Amino acid sequence: MQTFQVLIIGSGFGGQCAAVNLLKAGIRDFCLLERRSFFGGTWCQNTYPGAAVDVPSPLYSLSFAPYRWTQMYADQAELHRYTRHVVEHFGLRDKVRLEANVERIEWDDIAKHWAVHTGSEGTFYAQFLINATGPLSQPVIPHFEGQERFQGKTFHTNNWDHSYDYKGKRVAIVGSGASAAQVIPAIAPDVQHLHVFQRTAHWVLPRADRTFGRFQRWLLGLKPAYKLLRWLIYWQFETRVIAFKYSKPAIRMVQRHALHFLQRQVPDPKLQRKLTPDFTIGCKRVIVSSTYYPALQRPNVSLHSREQGIASIDASGINTLDGEHLDLDLIIWSTGYDATDGVISYPVSGKNGVQLRDVWAQYPRAYLGTSLPGFPNLFIVTGPNTGIGHTSALFIIESQMNYILDCIRTLKEKDLRSIEVRPEAERTYTDMIHREMERTVWKSGGCHSWYQSKSGHVIAMFPGFSFSYYRLTRTLKPADHILS
Repeated sequence: MQTFQVLIIGSGFGGQCAAVNLLKAGIRDFCLLERRSFFGGTWCQNTYPGAAVDVPSPLYSLSFAPYRWTQMYADQAELHRYTRHVVEHFGLRDKVRLEANVERIEWDDIAKHWAVHTGSEGTFYAQFLINATGPLSQPVIPHFEGQERFQGKTFHTNNWDHSYDYKGKRVAIVGSGASAAQVIPAIAPDVQHLHVFQRTAHWVLPRADRTFGRFQRWLLGLKPAYKLLRWLIYWQFETRVIAFKYSKPAIRMVQRHALHFLQRQVPDPKLQRKLTPDFTIGCKRVIVSSTYYPALQRPNVSLHSREQGIASIDASGINTLDGEHLDLDLIIWSTGYDATDGVISYPVSGKNGVQLRDVWAQYPRAYLGTSLPGFPNLFIVTGPNTGIGHTSALFIIESQMNYILDCIRTLKEKDLRSIEVRPEAERTYTDMIHREMERTVWKSGGCHSWYQSKSGHVIAMFPGFSFSYYRLTRTLKPADHILS
């Protein structure tokens, strides 16, 4: 019988952060379940050309694991190395079970534990369960008539096929969001022709990247210097919430800056119009790139707007809405993830057999974005309304750990077996979240984005300062919970 005090599902930064915090709390009886054949999550899975972080590396890192970064915005390869650094430094490798794909989980109210059913690795049991699968782990590929007949190569950016040589090929990339904006400049110089299918234009801001010299990297190895730099970057980025929520003049100023950047980089008025969004900046994820606009102006790159979008796909390529046929060798799907309604991809059965999919039928919701009534001892890392559009997601993840570890510690001290949030506490919290959301650009900015669920509620984002979330998660509120 594979029994642990704590099971962590997912081995990305969320899972690693949970594991290290458990170790610091003196809890060693835990296991990480990873569905893939390798440890590490997003930055080991997303290996597409040009992949990089869009938050400065000293902030996009775990506070307890400083690192001598080579550049301000780390690329995928360096983030992969950082992941390995965390795993090795804290001895996590022996705590993971690879190729353990979770198929369903069930709460046993008599035994007061979770049963986690996997495919090849069998069933695991644990008193506490931490879901750290992340919001960007379920790729979405839209359906077009005839796409199964295409004889060329296709893949999603999340599953880049490095065995396929795209050089000299006729390529289409479907999507123009954050991943596409990184892929396009990386592959455009090497392909015969690149067709970019843009459903909606995105706001773009310049990327203030820089390479760290030897002395600067030495400074990053000093904990006080690293901590100081993290906090300087943190407060610089934290002010962005003022524009996203509190100040229309501030967001108009940022939008003017983005518009001037577009005009400077794209002199052609016709292309400018194609690339000018019709919504307020921030409503959708802002792209941070200084190479995206220049790549779109290459002679071997064609930008297809919504009116020139995909009508159907056949054996040899794409038929566009304006009657053109494009012969292609490769179609790249850069079409995002199910980051709201698909926060947890496997079936979850709580107390009395209640199904999570039924609880979330209207829209996903959770107390502190972390726990749910009727699902004791279950904690969701980067759950509903924990996304952060202006700073590092890892700050939010570390804040969640305060709450999760406090729950586990409290049960241990009281010699109890389960904890769950009260329905009224979750309802009060969720009502507050969506009341505050009405004031944000994510709700009122005039767009439909992946931040929103099918219901129209903004599910991905937290509507305020990240330090406000930290304060909410800092200590457990016993009155909000049922302990047994």
